Amino acid sequence: MLIALPYGSQYSLQILQLCGWRTETVPLTQITRYTKLVSYRSQGNYSSGRYTFYYDNDNILRLLHDGPETSSLYWPSPTFCWPEGRYKFNSTRIAFFDSTGYFVSSDQFAFFAADFGVVGVKRRLTLDFDGNLRMYSLQEKEGKWHVSWQAMNQPCKIHGFCGPNSICVHGIQRRYCSCLPAFEMNNYHDWSAGCKPKFNTSFSVNESIFVQLRNVDFYGYDYGQSMPQSLQVCKGRCLQLNTTCKAIMYRNGSCYLKIFLFNGFLSRNFQGSTYLVLPKNVYQLYSKAIQVKTNRLNCSGSTNDVKSLERIYPQKHGNRFLAYLLWFVIAIGAIEMFSICVGCWFLYKAELGRQTRHDHQGYLFALAGFRKFSYKELHKATSGFSNEIGRGSGGTVYKGVLSDGRVTAIKRLNDTNKNDEGEFLAEVSTIGRINHMNLIEMWGFCTEKKHRLLVYEHMECGSLAENLSSNVLDWEQRFEIALGTAKGLAYLHEECLEWVLHCDVKPENILLDSNYKPKVADFGLSKLLQRDRLSNISSFSTIRGTRGYMAPEWIFNLPITSKVDVYSYGIVVLELITGKSPTTFYVVNTDAGSSDGLVPWVREKINASSSTTNNDHDMASAIEKIMDPRVDAQFSMAKMEVMVRVALQCVQEDKDERPSMSKVVEMLTLHENKRNVAVNEVQLDT
Repeated sequence: MLIALPYGSQYSLQILQLCGWRTETVPLTQITRYTKLVSYRSQGNYSSGRYTFYYDNDNILRLLHDGPETSSLYWPSPTFCWPEGRYKFNSTRIAFFDSTGYFVSSDQFAFFAADFGVVGVKRRLTLDFDGNLRMYSLQEKEGKWHVSWQAMNQPCKIHGFCGPNSICVHGIQRRYCSCLPAFEMNNYHDWSAGCKPKFNTSFSVNESIFVQLRNVDFYGYDYGQSMPQSLQVCKGRCLQLNTTCKAIMYRNGSCYLKIFLFNGFLSRNFQGSTYLVLPKNVYQLYSKAIQVKTNRLNCSGSTNDVKSLERIYPQKHGNRFLAYLLWFVIAIGAIEMFSICVGCWFLYKAELGRQTRHDHQGYLFALAGFRKFSYKELHKATSGFSNEIGRGSGGTVYKGVLSDGRVTAIKRLNDTNKNDEGEFLAEVSTIGRINHMNLIEMWGFCTEKKHRLLVYEHMECGSLAENLSSNVLDWEQRFEIALGTAKGLAYLHEECLEWVLHCDVKPENILLDSNYKPKVADFGLSKLLQRDRLSNISSFSTIRGTRGYMAPEWIFNLPITSKVDVYSYGIVVLELITGKSPTTFYVVNTDAGSSDGLVPWVREKINASSSTTNNDHDMASAIEKIMDPRVDAQFSMAKMEVMVRVALQCVQEDKDERPSMSKVVEMLTLHENKRNVAVNEVQLDT
């Protein structure tokens, strides 16, 4: 989620652009053709969501729902052929709001905040996770944000909130989602996943029945054009399509056949009905489900139910001593109550101040897209840090489950890595903005007293090192891992606003998801430098990395650049090809009386083939000799040759001879783009 702040205001913040945005440097107060607002995924999950506020090709500001299966525009209303009041015949795409709360756009869309004219109020324009665009104003005394404008007054008109096969219903204070009859939720933690049928969807026309859902409409996904016809004819057309027709929407004599059931909502103002196609054997279950039992209070009593209470007032008696004692006790109690009230007042003021500081801190950390966890939360999530899943020089990693059900990996940093809190917060705020499909995603952090913890997404298949040792990766997967890792490192080196060096690229720091797609991990807190300081890098204070993967610059105390990561990456690619670890593999050279490592061994095999006349044949033969013999599967000789050549270029002794990571990606993807070139498929026989 991006937050736009009023341009020219005394509260304007210089906000860093998200990594990967190749745009000119403009204040974030402006929405242009190069910028857009992206929502959070859900409440508590600050990854990129499914809603976008942007300028389309018609120069119109729009709200877009972009889900995993469908995408659709929902604001301005798609039911209008032309957005009311909008103007697309212009050459400018720019929108902003000023310090008075007035928003204006080049497509002639404008609005005023509810507190328009009040100067000095902090305001922000936010695309919330529920898909609604809102302007918020900060009440300084309360320390809370209040909505001062919103785009959608009918939240059920926002597409994708309830997912497929479900209906959005307006409540008194919020909207609700409900599955269609005979359907159940796909994900009980996420309504946007929609619902799935509880019956076999393959049923014949003779087994079909239409169930009427009054005042229910589903926007879009019509089969053909609507036409005026009777309800019976409309039902007949639907049955002719067999199971392709999921329902029909009938309104004012017009028939709409629905092939998908998305964007459903219930509204009493909608004068029509949706007829859902169900098998007859589930209709009885549906008819029972719609029976609503109501319990009402019986307030129809008669006068016989009323009973008069007898009240007896005793005569005053007693002595003055007891009266004085009573007054004395009352006075003592009043003093104690006064003392308690004064103490509570001071506690309230302290808590209010702390809460205000937290709100301001939350306002700032909302810009980075992640949250601050308490140590108590993470201690509970990991069951007291009992499930250890990894350990390294930087700290120990534990598996945990957050309160919202997300499985996470929580890294507890060692004492040597617990730096100054201000520096720590600055670094994690930068890492929190980094978002790439081949980089591990940080969800949050914890900094309390001596504790420093980082919260990451959990990767189901573990590290590359574990999978190489267990020999579960085929050659195609190894090539994709090499390509994905290169993309992640290129993003860190060249596409982020801050220059990020990893300094410890190795298989243990490359994690694999459930589909064996790679994500580079442990790049956090490695080395963060602004791009305008790149020319001033001389050396690091300490050597970083792992033996066998370290570039010569570390050993000879040479200036450190991004080429140290390129060298380590080349070693990882050689390990993918050969299956041999650079830390344990050595070949004894009996003639010289010495031992050679992985890189000299591969170079010797490849260079021996380059001097022959039948170069292609000998190159293939040399590559077969160095390939991991444990993998018995087909492979593309063209891909293997590209991987070998890239790896050998990356491990050059001279850093200037090594390619950049973006060049590595270009070399690897060049083969992928030449699908029409025939490649030799060779079967390894071990």
